[in-house]
Amino acid sequence: MPASILVIDDEDSMCNFMEIMLSKEGYSVDSTTSPPEGISWLKQKNYDLLIADLQMPEMTGIEVLKNVKSFKSGQEVIVMTAYASVDTAIEAMKQGAADYITKPFKVDEIKLIIEKSINRTALIHENVQLKKQLQGDNSFDNFIGTSETVVQLKKLARRVASSDSTVLIRGESGTGKDLIAKAIHHHSTRCGGPFVSINCAALPETLLESELFGHKKGSFTGAVRDKDGLFKVADGGTFFLDEVGNTSLAIQVKLLRVLEEKKITPVGHTQPIEVDVRLIAATNAELEDDVKAGRFRADLFYRLNVIPITIPPLRERAEDIPILIEHFIQRFCAKAGREPKEILPDALELLSNYHWPGNVRELENTIERAILLSRSSALDRSDFPERLAKAEPEGVVQQVQPTNPTLESIEKAYIHFVLTQTEGKKSEAAKILGIDSSTLYRKLDRYNLKDQFSNKTKKPTDDRDAD
Repeated sequence: MPASILVIDDEDSMCNFMEIMLSKEGYSVDSTTSPPEGISWLKQKNYDLLIADLQMPEMTGIEVLKNVKSFKSGQEVIVMTAYASVDTAIEAMKQGAADYITKPFKVDEIKLIIEKSINRTALIHENVQLKKQLQGDNSFDNFIGTSETVVQLKKLARRVASSDSTVLIRGESGTGKDLIAKAIHHHSTRCGGPFVSINCAALPETLLESELFGHKKGSFTGAVRDKDGLFKVADGGTFFLDEVGNTSLAIQVKLLRVLEEKKITPVGHTQPIEVDVRLIAATNAELEDDVKAGRFRADLFYRLNVIPITIPPLRERAEDIPILIEHFIQRFCAKAGREPKEILPDALELLSNYHWPGNVRELENTIERAILLSRSSALDRSDFPERLAKAEPEGVVQQVQPTNPTLESIEKAYIHFVLTQTEGKKSEAAKILGIDSSTLYRKLDRYNLKDQFSNKTKKPTDDRDAD
């Protein structure tokens, strides 16, 4: 769609000339010799650019400019003036004009000035749209659900967003803790600052410390240059620490200092650095149990738990499953460039009755798989894995004895299963589990599995795993 320009000049000849010239350049052009009429058009239609003469008997260009800016402050305006009235043009720029053109002007000169102005307008519009999209992508509305628990959860999150208090988001894996954290940031006074996140369970302790707090060149092998830590990167914004329960006691001491003193000390440095960061932490563990067992510092727990927000597992808000299914179908069909598929009653019943140990993330992945593999216009029961029809998901959960197993008991059972399959080889088990070896050792300690999988469980002839 061509950029639109409105020309206001009291001379018919100038209006005609500008219309002909700019139309040849591919612009959509309207012109008028009446300033009031031009202002009226601007109220009814959006123009990418207004070009107005400064010296007009009915209304001066300055008056036109002030009037337009009163109801459309972002309007791009170029003023035209005789060479002897440059001071007036400068005054117009003080009032909000983007540029000025002196008469008589060269055609190439005015084309260049107009092109720059149109490009500037397009860039401003693009930035506005990107900001709107960003806000939409991180809105509380992205946490899908109409159940009472979800409604109350979002009300609480909205209320705390405007504060600068530390938030602890609790919930099982896959419940959407990151969505709530992003929404809190983007509805806070820090929304103009960075949102930085890290999964504390994904990195070994030495690397996690460097990632969080930064390091000095030469402070350890591989530190070939100074590096800012993520706390420094998040300065002025929000830092989301996911799976904070997986941090070591040494890291916890440093996190406590950040909360108490707003200071960090990079690895290899002696002088602390001040940081202005709001901390949002998340965990799928029962931190109170970890505090009692000495795995998590009590003082850090109380500093993190200022405003606790608990996200219920999907099985506890089953009434949200149909709306989530519809949301994911719409999203993945659009992503694949297909018409939205219908979900048949038998398939909807299947998905609604399953208890989703992997929560919303598991449901999302299940729908995506069905959309990609289905060749019909509707999803039926056959488009979904057979395991969904069983009372319990196959594999790990069948080993768990409680009727309503906790995520912790499921994780313990799965770690036990994998280590059994690898004959106690912890490095191999860590790879299968998708976690670092140090994280596996902490989990073995937490679940009292160390003695069951000491080195003596390995075959005497197997020396490939020395852990």
